[in-house]
Amino acid sequence: MNDGFRRFSILLFVFLLAFLAVFVLRRLQGGETLSDLWPWNQGEEERFKPEEFTLPDDPPLDIDDVEMLVRLNKEYAKLSEAVVPSVVSIDTAGVKKERLRDVLGRVWERQREVSGSGSGVIVTKEGHVVTNNHVIEDQGRIRITLHSGKTYPAHLIGKDRILDIAVLRIDAPDVEFEPLAFGDSDLVQTGQLAFAIGNPFGLGETITQGIISAKERSISDTQRDLFQTDAAINPGNSGGPLVNLFGEIIAINVAIYSPDSQNRGFHGVGFSIPSNDVKEIFEQILERGRPIRGYLGIKAHDINPRIRQVLNYEGAKGVVVLEVVTQSPAEKAGLQEGDVIVEYDGGEVLSREYLFNRSQRTKVGKKVKIGVWRAGEKLELEATVVDADEALGNARVEPESRSASDQEIVQAIGLKVRDYEMIDRIRGAQGVWIIGVAPGSLAEQNKLQKYDVILSINGVGITSSGQFYADLLASAAVQKTTLIGQRGARPFKVTFPPVPRSNGEQR
Repeated sequence: MNDGFRRFSILLFVFLLAFLAVFVLRRLQGGETLSDLWPWNQGEEERFKPEEFTLPDDPPLDIDDVEMLVRLNKEYAKLSEAVVPSVVSIDTAGVKKERLRDVLGRVWERQREVSGSGSGVIVTKEGHVVTNNHVIEDQGRIRITLHSGKTYPAHLIGKDRILDIAVLRIDAPDVEFEPLAFGDSDLVQTGQLAFAIGNPFGLGETITQGIISAKERSISDTQRDLFQTDAAINPGNSGGPLVNLFGEIIAINVAIYSPDSQNRGFHGVGFSIPSNDVKEIFEQILERGRPIRGYLGIKAHDINPRIRQVLNYEGAKGVVVLEVVTQSPAEKAGLQEGDVIVEYDGGEVLSREYLFNRSQRTKVGKKVKIGVWRAGEKLELEATVVDADEALGNARVEPESRSASDQEIVQAIGLKVRDYEMIDRIRGAQGVWIIGVAPGSLAEQNKLQKYDVILSINGVGITSSGQFYADLLASAAVQKTTLIGQRGARPFKVTFPPVPRSNGEQR
């Protein structure tokens, strides 16, 4: 062996020895032991040694310690078992008109196929189902899935767009249905337990528990007072029942409040229509095919500082009568322009909204006492409420009716507006939207367009079409009228010149 090869072998040995030393050192630093590095021990690693363990057999609390909670738990389960079979899932399909607007503001419509889902509750042995109108609105096909999992077609009996209630009937004559009874919503108290049942996100029957957070929540001029609840209500729960501890329907779930309109989810605030209102409309639809609402025939406005000054009225309550419709119950009762209505059927009138809600809810044919302030004198009048649809020729219920001079002003301005639907108002929609602009009118000259939104008149926020026309007529005849509106995301401002009444008529 020559010297070169010997030196190479020594260097190789030293290198391998150093490499092995570093390898062992790092493995030891990683927590292993010398025995773990010995190759004959590798087979022992693969053999698993069972661990000893002991699980507790008893719960931390004895049943006697939580007897009431155990009983309550069983009762909740019993309640769920009793009410869930009456709740149905609703699937719909139809064609929807969609409004599109380009960057130049031009608007056109197109149709597209849509589908949806919601909830409902069976309320009769014959298979009648109560749900929300917005669940089935403009839907050509309606199918209902029962608790058993079987699916049947259903048809629409009638609907109430204002209250957002629809009545369906399941097309399954041989099926035995399990209906739920209506409870008395007048007995509901803030803070009491409530259970919401429905079909959230299309998942199927779901029950959530909460309380009645508040009562008498109003969200529009025409919508009656709602219950607010913190029982979880999500998209798809619409139309399902809110029940009490007895399994009675105390309300129909209608909407949720969500600050994010693009990603709607439950934020602890849900709204439900009280069962007494639902039952009343349900019976009217089954008896006459449509809801029946009372009608007085007046145009009214809330009291404000200017009205107080003009009338020299110092009262804290009431609404002022702006106009009385010819041959209406109000005219026959003796109501006059300028009267301040302070009481209606025994209740104090604090707002225009309250008055029209109460009058619409009054049974047709009932005689009601109306307390009036007239030029410093207190009067008590009596009016007989009539059917609104019959009084208005089956037109959409609008308490306002216009005189000839009012019609001239409205035609000169050339705007036709419409209220937002209740569900849109819940989601934060404000004002009224334009559904027509008359050719050659002031509105067209100022480039107002269909589907523009009007938010205020002369700085006063607009909440309904009735208020829009009342404020417009009160202003346009005597002064310039400024409208603030919105087109898409862009705000705009329009000012109309005065439009004097014909024949020198003044107000």
